[in-house]
Amino acid sequence: MKKENHYFGWGLTAVCVVCAIMLIYDLIFRDSIVMTYTRKLIGILAPILYGCAIAYLLAPVVNWFERIIFRRAGKRKIQGVRALSIALTLAVVFALLYGLLRVLLPELYKSVLQLAGNAKSYYETIEGWVLSLLENNPELARQVEAAFNQFYEEITRNEFYQEAFSSLLWLKDNLMPQLQEALQAVTGGVVGVLVFFKNLFLGIMVSLYLLASKENFAAAGCKLCYTLLPEDWASWFIRGIKATDRIFSGFVRGKLLDSLIIGILCFICSSILNFPYAPLVSVVVGVTNVIPFFGPFLGAIPSAFLILLASPIKCLYFILFILALQQFDGNILGPKILGDSTGISGFWVILAILVGGGLWGVAGMFLGVPICACVYAGVRFFSDCRLKKKGLPVSSACYTTHQPVWPEEPPASPPAEPKP
Repeated sequence: MKKENHYFGWGLTAVCVVCAIMLIYDLIFRDSIVMTYTRKLIGILAPILYGCAIAYLLAPVVNWFERIIFRRAGKRKIQGVRALSIALTLAVVFALLYGLLRVLLPELYKSVLQLAGNAKSYYETIEGWVLSLLENNPELARQVEAAFNQFYEEITRNEFYQEAFSSLLWLKDNLMPQLQEALQAVTGGVVGVLVFFKNLFLGIMVSLYLLASKENFAAAGCKLCYTLLPEDWASWFIRGIKATDRIFSGFVRGKLLDSLIIGILCFICSSILNFPYAPLVSVVVGVTNVIPFFGPFLGAIPSAFLILLASPIKCLYFILFILALQQFDGNILGPKILGDSTGISGFWVILAILVGGGLWGVAGMFLGVPICACVYAGVRFFSDCRLKKKGLPVSSACYTTHQPVWPEEPPASPPAEPKP
């Protein structure tokens, strides 16, 4: 029997290795069929994923309401306490969203209309800056003129462009396909927005079921782990899941709350200081603040340029205000909310943002930090276990030389003299 289990284990390992090799080959050298079907599966399961995300974010609020209700009730068991906690959580969330949108949306609409109305004057301002720059720099003007002349010559030498610009075929072969693509993009965008709201509504429904039975789902997951894995492996796996949840919950929830507070503070202070487009600028600053390290710069640069078009002196004040706001966020507000939720240094944060942004865009820049923190915690735990098994110190300070240096033990205190 043991021999058969041994052969089964080797066969299962061989199958997993072959599948991994085929997967890597498909991702690198072929049309990435796996990724295509993965995206399709994610699109199908979008309501479930939205529901899991909403439930994960709202679970601490539900738990807080449950503790408050139980504390008020003493030791008496109240029927329907979970349903009451979920209802109170949804009421608070919808009230906050309604109040925020009630204040922000009208001002944001006015800012967009003002920006659209001033677009012509902004274009003339930028044109004046460019012409002034070229007039004051003759060498730069000659280089720009030479580049335009070269581009024009390349177009005129191309027979395709000569025929396209000299006949009505250009309308058929160039303009009409572009108009069709633009129309498809617009209709696709409208359909995409409708699909998103449909998935969001279904996700809210799914989140209610998840919040109502979150302990049962957690128990079922633990049971499945102990069913599929050996007891020791299942215990370590569940321990890793708890550590991952601690890192993700501390970072994701804390960063979203931090960005919301920063956006509200930016809106209040921008309105007091009478900055142009205060609601629009506050939304940009608050949304981009969710990206660690680079977020403040990503939000401040376009906002400062927008204010520069309206008033250069206010642009300078805005830059000074953003610097002060980010210092407050980085030194006071952020540590109070986030604490040491990731446990990684600034180097790993930058690396995680760059790699995550290159692989998954803006979402990768946001989620790259907690993912890197989880990987870092797992590697550090594995390294500490291996070093302890070898009888070596686990502190990195002991490895500043080529050989591990054991920390010196404190000298023993001298024995007390006997009292006469």
